[in-house]
Amino acid sequence: MSRARRRGRAARQAAPPAASAVRPGVEGGRYRPLNRADEQQIHKTILDVLENIGMGDPIPIVREKALQRGCFMNEHDRLCFPRGLVEDVIANTPKDIQFLGRDPKHDLEIGGQRVHTYGGGEAVNMLDPGASKYRPSTLLDLYDAARLVDCMDHIHAFSRLVVPTEIVDQKACDISVAYTNVAGTSKHSALTFNDAAHVQPTLEMLHMLAGGENKWRERPFAHGGGCCVISPLRYGCDNSEVCIESIRFGAPVWVVMAPQAGATAPAALAGSVVQCVAEALASLLMIDMVEPGFPVIVGAWPFVSDLRTGAFTGGSGEEAVVTAAAAQMLNFYGVPSSVGAGMSDSKTVDYQAGYEKALAVALAAQAGCNNVSESAGMLGSLMALSLESMVIDNDMLGAVLRTVRGIEVNEETLSYHVMEQVVHGEGHFLRTEQTLGLMRTEYEYPALADRSTPGEWEAAGSPVIRERAGARVRSLLSSHYPEYIDPAIDRKIRDTFPILLPQEAMTAASGRW
Repeated sequence: MSRARRRGRAARQAAPPAASAVRPGVEGGRYRPLNRADEQQIHKTILDVLENIGMGDPIPIVREKALQRGCFMNEHDRLCFPRGLVEDVIANTPKDIQFLGRDPKHDLEIGGQRVHTYGGGEAVNMLDPGASKYRPSTLLDLYDAARLVDCMDHIHAFSRLVVPTEIVDQKACDISVAYTNVAGTSKHSALTFNDAAHVQPTLEMLHMLAGGENKWRERPFAHGGGCCVISPLRYGCDNSEVCIESIRFGAPVWVVMAPQAGATAPAALAGSVVQCVAEALASLLMIDMVEPGFPVIVGAWPFVSDLRTGAFTGGSGEEAVVTAAAAQMLNFYGVPSSVGAGMSDSKTVDYQAGYEKALAVALAAQAGCNNVSESAGMLGSLMALSLESMVIDNDMLGAVLRTVRGIEVNEETLSYHVMEQVVHGEGHFLRTEQTLGLMRTEYEYPALADRSTPGEWEAAGSPVIRERAGARVRSLLSSHYPEYIDPAIDRKIRDTFPILLPQEAMTAASGRW
Protein backbone atom coordinates (compact mmCIF):
# COMPACT_ATOMS: atom_id res chain seq x y z
CA MET A 1 0.00 0.00 0.00
CA SER A 2 1.39 3.45 -0.89
CA ARG A 3 2.15 6.05 1.77
CA ALA A 4 -0.61 8.30 0.42
CA ARG A 5 -3.19 5.51 0.59
CA ARG A 6 -2.07 4.63 4.16
CA ARG A 7 -2.48 8.29 5.18
CA GLY A 8 -5.97 8.38 3.59
CA ARG A 9 -7.01 5.18 5.35
CA ALA A 10 -5.72 6.44 8.69
CA ALA A 11 -7.56 9.73 8.29
CA ARG A 12 -10.84 8.00 7.48
CA GLN A 13 -10.51 5.71 10.51
CA ALA A 14 -9.53 8.58 12.80
CA ALA A 15 -12.67 10.55 11.92
CA PRO A 16 -15.68 8.37 12.77
CA PRO A 17 -18.85 9.14 10.87
CA ALA A 18 -21.01 11.92 12.26
CA ALA A 19 -24.14 10.19 10.99
CA SER A 20 -25.27 6.59 10.75
CA ALA A 21 -26.31 4.56 7.76
CA VAL A 22 -29.27 3.24 9.77
CA ARG A 23 -31.92 4.71 12.04
CA PRO A 24 -34.86 3.51 14.13
CA GLY A 25 -37.85 2.67 11.95
CA VAL A 26 -36.08 1.59 8.77
CA GLU A 27 -38.65 -0.05 6.46
CA GLY A 28 -38.65 -3.85 6.32
CA GLY A 29 -40.99 -6.36 4.72
CA ARG A 30 -38.86 -7.68 1.88
CA TYR A 31 -38.59 -11.17 3.38
CA ARG A 32 -41.86 -13.13 3.22
CA PRO A 33 -41.72 -16.80 4.29
CA LEU A 34 -45.44 -17.10 3.43
CA ASN A 35 -46.92 -16.52 -0.02
CA ARG A 36 -50.25 -14.75 -0.58
CA ALA A 37 -52.23 -17.99 -0.63
CA ASP A 38 -50.57 -19.05 2.64
CA GLU A 39 -51.60 -15.79 4.27
CA GLN A 40 -55.23 -16.28 3.24
CA GLN A 41 -55.33 -19.87 4.47
CA ILE A 42 -53.81 -18.93 7.80
CA HIS A 43 -56.18 -15.97 8.11
CA LYS A 44 -59.23 -18.15 7.48
CA THR A 45 -58.09 -20.72 10.02
CA ILE A 46 -57.43 -18.00 12.63
CA LEU A 47 -60.99 -16.74 12.21
CA ASP A 48 -62.28 -20.31 12.55
CA VAL A 49 -60.29 -20.76 15.76
CA LEU A 50 -61.59 -17.54 17.32
CA GLU A 51 -65.20 -18.17 16.28
CA ASN A 52 -65.49 -21.90 16.94
CA ILE A 53 -62.86 -22.99 19.47
CA GLY A 54 -62.75 -19.66 21.28
CA MET A 55 -60.81 -18.64 24.37
CA GLY A 56 -61.11 -20.17 27.80
CA ASP A 57 -61.29 -18.33 31.14
CA PRO A 58 -62.06 -14.72 30.19
CA ILE A 59 -62.01 -12.48 33.26
CA PRO A 60 -65.48 -11.19 34.27
CA ILE A 61 -65.23 -7.70 32.79
CA VAL A 62 -64.03 -9.08 29.44
CA ARG A 63 -66.77 -11.71 29.38
CA GLU A 64 -69.44 -9.13 30.20
CA LYS A 65 -68.31 -6.58 27.62
CA ALA A 66 -67.76 -9.22 24.91
CA LEU A 67 -71.24 -10.68 25.31
CA GLN A 68 -72.67 -7.18 24.99
CA ARG A 69 -70.90 -6.83 21.63
CA GLY A 70 -72.17 -10.03 20.08
CA CYS A 71 -69.72 -12.67 21.32
CA PHE A 72 -71.04 -15.90 22.81
CA MET A 73 -70.05 -18.69 25.15
CA ASN A 74 -70.02 -22.08 23.41
CA GLU A 75 -70.98 -25.45 24.86
CA HIS A 76 -67.52 -25.75 26.42
CA ASP A 77 -67.92 -22.40 28.22
CA ARG A 78 -65.36 -20.76 25.96
CA LEU A 79 -65.67 -17.18 24.72
CA CYS A 80 -66.12 -17.10 20.93
CA PHE A 81 -65.63 -14.07 18.69
CA PRO A 82 -67.74 -13.82 15.50
CA ARG A 83 -65.50 -13.27 12.50
CA GLY A 84 -67.26 -10.05 11.54
CA LEU A 85 -66.48 -8.59 14.97
CA VAL A 86 -62.85 -9.74 14.72
CA GLU A 87 -62.45 -8.06 11.36
CA ASP A 88 -64.14 -4.87 12.61
CA VAL A 89 -61.86 -4.62 15.64
CA ILE A 90 -58.76 -5.16 13.49
CA ALA A 91 -59.96 -2.51 11.06
CA ASN A 92 -60.57 0.02 13.84
CA THR A 93 -57.52 -0.55 16.03
CA PRO A 94 -54.85 2.19 15.75
CA LYS A 95 -52.28 1.22 13.14
CA ASP A 96 -49.66 3.83 14.00
CA ILE A 97 -48.62 4.53 17.57
CA GLN A 98 -45.74 6.19 19.41
CA PHE A 99 -43.22 5.16 22.00
CA LEU A 100 -42.17 8.43 23.63
CA GLY A 101 -38.85 8.80 25.41
CA ARG A 102 -37.97 10.99 28.38
CA ASP A 103 -35.81 12.68 25.75
CA PRO A 104 -37.70 13.42 22.50
CA LYS A 105 -34.69 12.29 20.47
CA HIS A 106 -35.67 8.74 21.44
CA ASP A 107 -39.29 8.99 20.22
CA LEU A 108 -40.27 6.05 18.01
CA GLU A 109 -42.99 5.87 15.37
CA ILE A 110 -44.43 2.35 15.54
CA GLY A 111 -46.49 0.96 12.68
CA GLY A 112 -46.43 -0.10 9.06
CA GLN A 113 -43.32 -2.21 8.49
CA ARG A 114 -40.97 0.13 10.36
CA VAL A 115 -38.40 -1.91 12.29
CA HIS A 116 -37.14 -1.27 15.82
CA THR A 117 -34.91 -3.46 17.95
CA TYR A 118 -34.74 -3.57 21.72
CA GLY A 119 -34.29 -5.83 24.74
CA GLY A 120 -36.45 -7.83 27.06
CA GLY A 121 -36.45 -11.32 28.42
CA GLU A 122 -36.77 -11.17 32.22
CA ALA A 123 -33.81 -13.49 32.77
CA VAL A 124 -33.12 -14.74 36.28
CA ASN A 125 -29.36 -15.06 35.87
CA MET A 126 -26.36 -12.92 34.94
CA LEU A 127 -23.17 -13.91 33.13
CA ASP A 128 -20.65 -11.33 34.30
CA PRO A 129 -17.84 -10.07 32.03
CA GLY A 130 -15.24 -12.80 31.76
CA ALA A 131 -17.23 -15.25 33.89
CA SER A 132 -17.99 -18.88 33.05
CA LYS A 133 -20.75 -19.41 35.63
CA TYR A 134 -24.13 -17.77 36.10
CA ARG A 135 -25.30 -15.99 39.24
CA PRO A 136 -28.80 -14.79 40.25
CA SER A 137 -29.75 -11.41 38.80
CA THR A 138 -30.45 -8.36 40.98
CA LEU A 139 -31.97 -4.89 40.81
CA LEU A 140 -28.49 -3.41 40.39
CA ASP A 141 -28.03 -5.60 37.31
CA LEU A 142 -31.21 -4.11 35.86
CA TYR A 143 -29.87 -0.61 36.55
CA ASP A 144 -26.59 -1.47 34.83
CA ALA A 145 -28.47 -2.89 31.85
CA ALA A 146 -30.56 0.28 31.58
CA ARG A 147 -27.43 2.48 31.69
CA LEU A 148 -25.79 0.36 29.04
CA VAL A 149 -28.84 0.45 26.76
CA ASP A 150 -28.80 4.23 27.19
CA CYS A 151 -25.46 4.18 25.31
CA MET A 152 -26.42 1.71 22.57
CA ASP A 153 -27.51 3.33 19.29
CA HIS A 154 -29.28 0.26 17.93
CA ILE A 155 -31.22 -0.76 21.05
CA HIS A 156 -34.10 1.60 20.60
CA ALA A 157 -36.16 1.10 23.77
CA PHE A 158 -35.89 -0.67 27.13
CA SER A 159 -37.70 -3.47 28.91
CA ARG A 160 -37.03 -5.56 32.00
CA LEU A 161 -34.04 -7.61 30.91
CA VAL A 162 -33.57 -9.31 34.28
CA VAL A 163 -35.67 -10.13 37.32
CA PRO A 164 -34.45 -8.78 40.69
CA THR A 165 -34.41 -12.20 42.31
CA GLU A 166 -33.43 -10.82 45.73
CA ILE A 167 -36.70 -8.87 46.18
CA VAL A 168 -39.50 -10.78 47.91
CA ASP A 169 -42.13 -8.02 48.12
CA GLN A 170 -43.63 -8.04 44.62
CA LYS A 171 -45.24 -4.60 44.91
CA ALA A 172 -41.94 -3.05 45.95
CA CYS A 173 -40.32 -4.98 43.12
CA ASP A 174 -42.67 -3.64 40.43
CA ILE A 175 -42.35 -0.04 41.61
CA SER A 176 -38.58 -0.30 42.01
CA VAL A 177 -38.19 -1.84 38.56
CA ALA A 178 -40.12 1.03 36.96
CA TYR A 179 -37.98 3.55 38.87
CA THR A 180 -34.78 1.75 37.89
CA ASN A 181 -35.75 1.67 34.22
CA VAL A 182 -36.32 5.41 33.98
CA ALA A 183 -33.36 6.25 36.20
CA GLY A 184 -31.02 4.35 33.90
CA THR A 185 -32.20 5.40 30.45
CA SER A 186 -34.13 8.21 28.78
CA LYS A 187 -35.42 5.79 26.15
CA HIS A 188 -39.00 4.53 26.24
CA SER A 189 -39.60 1.74 28.72
CA ALA A 190 -41.95 -1.25 28.70
CA LEU A 191 -43.10 -2.28 32.17
CA THR A 192 -44.34 -5.56 33.60
CA PHE A 193 -46.35 -6.18 36.76
CA ASN A 194 -46.86 -9.10 39.09
CA ASP A 195 -50.34 -7.88 40.05
CA ALA A 196 -52.82 -5.41 38.57
CA ALA A 197 -52.98 -3.65 41.94
CA HIS A 198 -49.37 -2.54 41.42
CA VAL A 199 -50.15 -0.51 38.30
CA GLN A 200 -51.75 2.52 39.99
CA PRO A 201 -49.02 3.18 42.59
CA THR A 202 -46.38 2.76 39.90
CA LEU A 203 -48.23 5.24 37.74
CA GLU A 204 -48.41 7.71 40.63
CA MET A 205 -44.65 7.42 41.00
CA LEU A 206 -44.20 8.04 37.27
CA HIS A 207 -46.45 11.10 37.49
CA MET A 208 -44.09 12.53 40.10
CA LEU A 209 -41.11 11.79 37.86
CA ALA A 210 -42.79 13.51 34.93
CA GLY A 211 -43.63 16.64 36.93
CA GLY A 212 -47.30 15.90 37.42
CA GLU A 213 -50.12 13.92 35.85
CA ASN A 214 -50.70 16.46 33.08
CA LYS A 215 -47.03 16.36 32.09
CA TRP A 216 -47.22 12.58 32.03
CA ARG A 217 -50.30 12.64 29.80
CA GLU A 218 -48.42 14.88 27.37
CA ARG A 219 -45.46 12.50 27.20
CA PRO A 220 -46.02 9.01 28.66
CA PHE A 221 -42.51 7.58 28.48
CA ALA A 222 -43.45 4.08 29.62
CA HIS A 223 -46.25 1.62 28.95
CA GLY A 224 -47.55 -1.54 30.62
CA GLY A 225 -48.95 -4.87 29.64
CA GLY A 226 -48.36 -8.56 30.05
CA CYS A 227 -48.51 -12.13 28.81
CA CYS A 228 -52.26 -12.48 29.10
CA VAL A 229 -52.70 -15.89 27.45
CA ILE A 230 -51.92 -19.34 28.80
CA SER A 231 -51.45 -21.54 25.76
CA PRO A 232 -53.29 -23.24 24.28
CA LEU A 233 -56.09 -20.70 23.84
CA ARG A 234 -56.87 -19.71 27.41
CA TYR A 235 -56.73 -16.31 29.07
CA GLY A 236 -54.54 -16.00 32.14
CA CYS A 237 -56.42 -14.24 34.92
CA ASP A 238 -53.62 -12.27 36.60
CA ASN A 239 -51.98 -10.96 33.45
CA SER A 240 -55.34 -10.24 31.80
CA GLU A 241 -56.10 -7.98 34.74
CA VAL A 242 -52.65 -6.35 34.41
CA CYS A 243 -53.25 -5.65 30.72
CA ILE A 244 -56.66 -4.11 31.35
CA GLU A 245 -55.30 -2.00 34.22
CA SER A 246 -52.40 -0.85 32.01
CA ILE A 247 -54.88 1.15 29.93
CA ARG A 248 -54.48 3.71 32.75
CA PHE A 249 -51.02 4.62 31.43
CA GLY A 250 -52.59 6.39 28.46
CA ALA A 251 -49.90 4.68 26.37
CA PRO A 252 -50.21 1.58 24.18
CA VAL A 253 -50.77 -1.69 26.04
CA TRP A 254 -48.39 -4.50 25.10
CA VAL A 255 -49.66 -8.07 24.93
CA VAL A 256 -47.42 -11.09 24.34
CA MET A 257 -48.09 -14.79 24.04
CA ALA A 258 -45.51 -17.48 23.44
CA PRO A 259 -46.97 -20.93 22.68
CA GLN A 260 -44.28 -23.54 22.22
CA ALA A 261 -44.56 -25.71 19.10
CA GLY A 262 -44.72 -29.38 20.05
CA ALA A 263 -45.67 -28.59 23.66
CA THR A 264 -48.34 -25.89 24.04
CA ALA A 265 -48.90 -25.40 20.28
CA PRO A 266 -49.02 -27.75 17.27
CA ALA A 267 -45.67 -29.18 16.16
CA ALA A 268 -46.56 -28.22 12.58
CA LEU A 269 -45.10 -24.73 12.14
CA ALA A 270 -48.11 -23.49 10.15
CA GLY A 271 -50.39 -24.62 12.98
CA SER A 272 -48.12 -22.93 15.48
CA VAL A 273 -48.42 -19.66 13.56
CA VAL A 274 -52.21 -20.02 13.45
CA GLN A 275 -52.51 -20.58 17.19
CA CYS A 276 -50.01 -17.91 18.17
CA VAL A 277 -51.53 -15.21 15.98
CA ALA A 278 -55.06 -16.25 17.05
CA GLU A 279 -54.02 -15.84 20.68
CA ALA A 280 -52.41 -12.49 19.85
CA LEU A 281 -55.60 -11.24 18.20
CA ALA A 282 -57.64 -12.61 21.13
CA SER A 283 -55.53 -10.40 23.38
CA LEU A 284 -56.17 -7.39 21.15
CA LEU A 285 -59.88 -8.26 21.29
CA MET A 286 -59.72 -8.49 25.08
CA ILE A 287 -58.43 -4.91 25.35
CA ASP A 288 -60.91 -3.68 22.75
CA MET A 289 -63.87 -5.21 24.55
CA VAL A 290 -63.08 -3.03 27.57
CA GLU A 291 -61.76 0.08 25.80
CA PRO A 292 -62.74 0.10 22.11
CA GLY A 293 -60.06 1.46 19.80
CA PHE A 294 -57.33 1.60 22.43
CA PRO A 295 -53.81 1.21 20.96
CA VAL A 296 -52.22 -2.22 21.44
CA ILE A 297 -48.79 -3.65 20.57
CA VAL A 298 -49.68 -7.14 19.39
CA GLY A 299 -46.99 -9.64 20.36
CA ALA A 300 -47.12 -13.02 18.60
CA TRP A 301 -44.03 -14.88 19.80
CA PRO A 302 -44.21 -18.49 18.59
CA PHE A 303 -41.64 -20.58 20.43
CA VAL A 304 -40.19 -23.91 19.29
CA SER A 305 -39.36 -27.16 21.08
CA ASP A 306 -36.44 -29.43 20.49
CA LEU A 307 -38.69 -32.44 19.97
CA ARG A 308 -35.96 -34.80 21.15
CA THR A 309 -36.26 -33.38 24.67
CA GLY A 310 -39.31 -31.09 24.69
CA ALA A 311 -37.11 -28.19 25.81
CA PHE A 312 -37.50 -24.68 24.44
CA THR A 313 -34.95 -23.81 21.75
CA GLY A 314 -34.62 -20.11 21.05
CA GLY A 315 -31.76 -20.35 18.57
CA SER A 316 -33.04 -22.80 15.97
CA GLY A 317 -33.70 -22.19 12.30
CA GLU A 318 -37.31 -23.20 12.93
CA GLU A 319 -37.59 -20.47 15.58
CA ALA A 320 -36.23 -17.90 13.14
CA VAL A 321 -38.61 -18.76 10.30
CA VAL A 322 -41.76 -19.22 12.41
CA THR A 323 -41.08 -15.87 14.11
CA ALA A 324 -40.74 -14.16 10.73
CA ALA A 325 -43.99 -15.80 9.61
CA ALA A 326 -45.78 -14.48 12.70
CA ALA A 327 -44.44 -10.99 11.96
CA GLN A 328 -45.68 -11.30 8.38
CA MET A 329 -49.18 -12.23 9.56
CA LEU A 330 -49.30 -9.28 11.98
CA ASN A 331 -48.34 -7.08 9.02
CA PHE A 332 -51.12 -8.77 7.04
CA TYR A 333 -53.53 -7.37 9.64
CA GLY A 334 -51.71 -4.04 9.77
CA VAL A 335 -51.45 -4.01 13.58
CA PRO A 336 -48.42 -2.73 15.54
CA SER A 337 -46.32 -5.86 15.92
CA SER A 338 -43.86 -7.47 18.29
CA VAL A 339 -41.92 -10.73 18.12
CA GLY A 340 -39.11 -12.27 20.13
CA ALA A 341 -35.85 -12.91 18.25
CA GLY A 342 -32.27 -13.27 19.42
CA MET A 343 -32.93 -15.86 22.14
CA SER A 344 -29.77 -17.90 21.74
CA ASP A 345 -29.48 -21.34 23.31
CA SER A 346 -25.76 -20.80 23.84
CA LYS A 347 -24.82 -20.42 27.48
CA THR A 348 -21.97 -18.01 26.81
CA VAL A 349 -20.72 -15.30 24.46
CA ASP A 350 -19.51 -17.44 21.58
CA TYR A 351 -19.90 -18.27 17.88
CA GLN A 352 -23.13 -20.19 18.50
CA ALA A 353 -24.69 -17.19 20.19
CA GLY A 354 -23.62 -14.97 17.30
CA TYR A 355 -25.05 -17.01 14.47
CA GLU A 356 -28.28 -17.88 16.28
CA LYS A 357 -28.99 -14.27 17.19
CA ALA A 358 -28.09 -12.85 13.78
CA LEU A 359 -30.23 -15.40 11.93
CA ALA A 360 -33.36 -14.86 13.99
CA VAL A 361 -33.09 -11.07 14.29
CA ALA A 362 -32.33 -10.66 10.58
CA LEU A 363 -35.36 -12.67 9.49
CA ALA A 364 -37.72 -10.87 11.88
CA ALA A 365 -36.38 -7.47 10.85
CA GLN A 366 -36.46 -8.30 7.16
CA ALA A 367 -40.08 -9.41 7.61
CA GLY A 368 -40.87 -5.89 8.82
CA CYS A 369 -41.66 -6.45 12.49
CA ASN A 370 -42.18 -3.18 14.35
CA ASN A 371 -40.60 -4.33 17.62
CA VAL A 372 -37.98 -7.06 17.51
CA SER A 373 -37.62 -7.82 21.21
CA GLU A 374 -35.15 -10.10 23.05
CA SER A 375 -32.68 -8.91 20.42
CA ALA A 376 -29.76 -7.96 22.68
CA GLY A 377 -27.94 -9.63 25.52
CA MET A 378 -29.95 -12.81 26.08
CA LEU A 379 -28.30 -16.21 26.51
CA GLY A 380 -29.22 -19.71 27.70
CA SER A 381 -32.68 -19.77 26.08
CA LEU A 382 -33.69 -16.59 27.95
CA MET A 383 -32.30 -17.76 31.28
CA ALA A 384 -29.40 -15.29 31.45
CA LEU A 385 -28.28 -11.80 30.46
CA SER A 386 -24.76 -10.90 29.41
CA LEU A 387 -23.74 -7.26 29.20
CA GLU A 388 -20.83 -8.29 26.99
CA SER A 389 -23.32 -9.90 24.63
CA MET A 390 -25.43 -6.74 24.70
CA VAL A 391 -22.67 -4.52 23.34
CA ILE A 392 -21.71 -7.13 20.73
CA ASP A 393 -25.36 -7.46 19.76
CA ASN A 394 -25.55 -3.70 19.29
CA ASP A 395 -23.01 -4.11 16.48
CA MET A 396 -25.04 -7.01 15.09
CA LEU A 397 -28.25 -4.97 15.19
CA GLY A 398 -26.61 -2.13 13.28
CA ALA A 399 -25.51 -4.57 10.58
CA VAL A 400 -28.96 -6.19 10.42
CA LEU A 401 -30.70 -2.84 10.13
CA ARG A 402 -28.31 -1.93 7.33
CA THR A 403 -29.45 -5.01 5.40
CA VAL A 404 -33.07 -4.04 6.03
CA ARG A 405 -32.45 -0.58 4.59
CA GLY A 406 -31.30 -2.22 1.36
CA ILE A 407 -29.82 -0.41 -1.64
CA GLU A 408 -31.14 2.84 -3.08
CA VAL A 409 -31.02 2.85 -6.87
CA ASN A 410 -31.22 6.18 -8.69
CA GLU A 411 -29.29 8.22 -11.23
CA GLU A 412 -26.81 9.42 -8.64
CA THR A 413 -26.16 6.06 -6.91
CA LEU A 414 -25.71 4.23 -10.23
CA SER A 415 -22.47 6.24 -10.38
CA TYR A 416 -21.90 6.31 -14.14
CA HIS A 417 -20.25 9.73 -14.11
CA VAL A 418 -18.13 8.85 -11.07
CA MET A 419 -16.77 5.78 -12.88
CA GLU A 420 -16.11 7.90 -15.97
CA GLN A 421 -14.22 10.45 -13.88
CA VAL A 422 -12.09 7.81 -12.11
CA VAL A 423 -11.05 5.79 -15.15
CA HIS A 424 -9.80 8.99 -16.78
CA GLY A 425 -8.22 10.22 -13.56
CA GLU A 426 -6.50 8.63 -10.54
CA GLY A 427 -7.80 5.13 -11.20
CA HIS A 428 -9.32 4.64 -7.75
CA PHE A 429 -12.35 5.91 -5.85
CA LEU A 430 -10.78 6.57 -2.44
CA ARG A 431 -10.64 10.35 -2.72
CA THR A 432 -13.71 11.05 -4.82
CA GLU A 433 -16.34 13.43 -3.50
CA GLN A 434 -18.88 10.60 -3.63
CA THR A 435 -16.78 8.25 -1.50
CA LEU A 436 -16.13 10.85 1.18
CA GLY A 437 -19.77 11.93 1.21
CA LEU A 438 -21.21 8.42 1.41
CA MET A 439 -18.84 7.34 4.17
CA ARG A 440 -21.24 8.92 6.65
CA THR A 441 -24.56 7.79 5.24
CA GLU A 442 -24.12 4.61 3.18
CA TYR A 443 -21.94 2.53 5.50
CA GLU A 444 -22.51 1.36 9.07
CA TYR A 445 -19.44 0.97 11.30
CA PRO A 446 -19.21 -1.50 14.20
CA ALA A 447 -17.87 -0.43 17.57
CA LEU A 448 -16.36 -3.81 18.48
CA ALA A 449 -15.97 -6.01 15.42
CA ASP A 450 -12.30 -6.45 14.50
CA ARG A 451 -11.39 -5.03 11.09
CA SER A 452 -7.65 -4.72 11.70
CA THR A 453 -5.04 -6.58 9.68
CA PRO A 454 -3.85 -9.97 10.99
CA GLY A 455 -0.54 -8.38 11.89
CA GLU A 456 -2.19 -5.60 13.86
CA TRP A 457 -4.40 -8.13 15.62
CA GLU A 458 -1.41 -10.27 16.61
CA ALA A 459 0.51 -7.23 17.81
CA ALA A 460 -2.42 -6.33 20.07
CA GLY A 461 -2.25 -9.76 21.73
CA SER A 462 -4.77 -11.57 19.48
CA PRO A 463 -7.85 -10.41 21.45
CA VAL A 464 -11.25 -12.04 20.95
CA ILE A 465 -14.45 -10.03 20.73
CA ARG A 466 -15.64 -11.02 24.21
CA GLU A 467 -12.51 -9.42 25.70
CA ARG A 468 -13.12 -6.21 23.78
CA ALA A 469 -16.78 -6.28 24.83
CA GLY A 470 -15.89 -6.70 28.48
CA ALA A 471 -13.56 -3.72 28.30
CA ARG A 472 -16.27 -1.61 26.66
CA VAL A 473 -18.85 -2.62 29.30
CA ARG A 474 -16.48 -1.64 32.11
CA SER A 475 -15.60 1.64 30.42
CA LEU A 476 -19.23 2.67 29.90
CA LEU A 477 -20.56 1.53 33.26
CA SER A 478 -17.72 3.12 35.22
CA SER A 479 -18.50 6.51 33.70
CA HIS A 480 -22.13 6.68 32.51
CA TYR A 481 -24.25 7.49 35.55
CA PRO A 482 -27.06 9.58 34.03
CA GLU A 483 -29.06 11.97 36.22
CA TYR A 484 -32.53 11.72 34.75
CA ILE A 485 -34.35 12.34 38.05
CA ASP A 486 -34.26 15.71 39.79
CA PRO A 487 -32.74 15.24 43.29
CA ALA A 488 -35.66 16.97 45.02
CA ILE A 489 -38.19 14.81 43.21
CA ASP A 490 -36.07 11.76 43.92
CA ARG A 491 -36.22 12.48 47.66
CA LYS A 492 -40.02 12.81 47.52
CA ILE A 493 -40.34 9.57 45.59
CA ARG A 494 -38.12 7.70 48.04
CA ASP A 495 -40.13 9.11 50.94
CA THR A 496 -43.39 7.97 49.34
CA PHE A 497 -42.61 4.68 47.60
CA PRO A 498 -40.53 1.58 48.41
CA ILE A 499 -37.60 2.30 46.07
CA LEU A 500 -35.06 -0.47 46.61
CA LEU A 501 -32.33 0.80 44.27
CA PRO A 502 -29.70 2.27 46.64
CA GLN A 503 -28.98 5.93 45.97
CA GLU A 504 -25.28 5.40 46.69
CA ALA A 505 -25.09 2.84 43.85
CA MET A 506 -26.15 5.48 41.32
CA THR A 507 -22.88 7.42 41.20
CA ALA A 508 -19.35 6.71 40.05
CA ALA A 509 -18.29 6.99 43.70
CA SER A 510 -19.85 3.59 44.30
CA GLY A 511 -16.81 2.07 42.58
CA ARG A 512 -18.78 -0.94 41.41
CA TRP A 513 -17.15 -0.87 37.96
